[in-house]
Amino acid sequence: MAMGKLEERTRAFWTNRWLVFVGAMWMQSMAGTTYIFGAISPVVKARLGYDQPQVAALGVAKNVGGCLGLLAGALSATWPPWALLAIGAAQNFLGYGWLWLVVSGNAPALPLWLMCVVIFIGTNGQTYFITASLVTSIQNFPKSRGPTVGILKGFMGLTSAILTQVYTVMHTPDHAALIFMVAVGPSLVAIGLMFVIRPVGGHRQIRPSDKNSFMFIYTVCLLLASYLVGAMLVQDFLQPSYDVVVFLTVILFVLLISPIAIPVIVSFMPEKAQHLMEDALLSEPLTGEASSSRQKEDQPEVILSEVEEEKSKETDSLPPSERRKRIAELQAKLVEAAARGGVRIKRRPHRGDNFTLMQALVKADFWLIWLSLLLGSGSGLTVIDNLGQMSQAIGYKNAHIFVSLVSIWNFLGRVGGGYFSEIIVRERTYPRHIALAVAQIVMAAGHFLFAMAWPGTMYIASLLVGLGYGAHWAIVPAAVSELFGVKHFGAMYNFLILANPAGSLIFSELIVSNLYEHEAEKQASQHQMSALLSPRLLRDTGFLADDALKCEGPACFFFSSLIMSVFCAVAAGLSLLVVQRTRQVYPRLYSSVRT
Repeated sequence: MAMGKLEERTRAFWTNRWLVFVGAMWMQSMAGTTYIFGAISPVVKARLGYDQPQVAALGVAKNVGGCLGLLAGALSATWPPWALLAIGAAQNFLGYGWLWLVVSGNAPALPLWLMCVVIFIGTNGQTYFITASLVTSIQNFPKSRGPTVGILKGFMGLTSAILTQVYTVMHTPDHAALIFMVAVGPSLVAIGLMFVIRPVGGHRQIRPSDKNSFMFIYTVCLLLASYLVGAMLVQDFLQPSYDVVVFLTVILFVLLISPIAIPVIVSFMPEKAQHLMEDALLSEPLTGEASSSRQKEDQPEVILSEVEEEKSKETDSLPPSERRKRIAELQAKLVEAAARGGVRIKRRPHRGDNFTLMQALVKADFWLIWLSLLLGSGSGLTVIDNLGQMSQAIGYKNAHIFVSLVSIWNFLGRVGGGYFSEIIVRERTYPRHIALAVAQIVMAAGHFLFAMAWPGTMYIASLLVGLGYGAHWAIVPAAVSELFGVKHFGAMYNFLILANPAGSLIFSELIVSNLYEHEAEKQASQHQMSALLSPRLLRDTGFLADDALKCEGPACFFFSSLIMSVFCAVAAGLSLLVVQRTRQVYPRLYSSVRT
């Protein structure tokens, strides 16, 4: 009897949707390989003798690989999640493994364009990790998409901090070992979770216990972020012994594993009576839900914009309850008229309706959002990619600390951006982009501090830029799904994320790298032994380290950081313009939520 009960609960644990969600969190914590480039780029630059434009070209190829997920999205509709994870693991291991072989000297150096292909293949593996995790979690939690996506996207931002912490435990002077970890770590995790991350059957509606479960995970998120910050600062300033570093790493993994307590408690200590009661309470609404959805399919679609055009101007000045009543009456009349053929419903959607990608591309709001994302996230990603050179230029020996800190702030920005923007739209019925404008102003301040390079400001600047950058990826996808619908959201999201490599190309390749090289040549000329010596001769005679121009001092990134600060302010202005243009839409979308 007891054995049969144990088998039943073990089976319930294996098929529990919270187990899948926790597995997806672990996968996401290894999927953000894009953000560790700032830690590995200095060793790539030194070992291969690249200049800053060449490193920037690698960064752009990496960003394109991490954002070009159209194939992964298409395959997710027909292929099982384990197949996506297997493809991602193979690509990650092949790309970063070959990069490690080249950097460590175990394989011959390749031309720059082939190195760009190698890093593109490696980073493109993360699109399969992300797609498998998000698709299965949304399928298992269809009524809790907001917290589900926010938490998963947040854990993706922790990859750099986790891998650099493990690299510290390895206690090796070979900096190329970090690249080896990037090649092996995510691939092994993906293989280990191949048959855990999957859609599961059973109850998928909201349970009363879900709120406490999500709050527990939010608490773990805050503890993880706080602990990682403390651990990184302790290791940077106090330089503890190796045993202390190992102890700190063990605690990190305990925190990462702790969410497994949710499916264990739900499966092995179930309250069957409570679950039966929940099922009984939810079964009737679900039946009604299904029947009402079938009725909607049989009725002509009434687009919300038709109601907006037919209602009188006095309707907006009525109290909320009366306004909702008038709009409901008008919508009912439109449905009846459409059924009789008296009204022809327009095919062209308006804000709040379901758009196709091609329909969205002709809308000014969509391009304002895209340009704001390009300027904001593009400048943030440029900082993440160049943190190694930025910290070395100012005089910091350990660039990994700033890469890890930005990873943590990126994590908190994603979780916090989704949380606070949700309060804005649901409690205030105000456009979500007001939160993005605030985040972009914060980023502008961070870029300004990077330019000034005052003592200690590197830590504050990384905090501001990391928080602002992370907020983009929690706010923008949600806002686009609200304004342009969820029916074709996958296509629109894949187009939106192309703003990341496009922004990186503009800021990193065209601005930052060229200004860096200009300043490096200027400094080299100041060290000439005579007026006839050139930077090329200095390199030949050994005056320049690592066979590449090297820039030192705050001037290396002064003008480029100021430029990015200005463009972040422009991005905030574009976000405010979106707020102005869409502020009449949100009361219609969320007025029923307020009491």
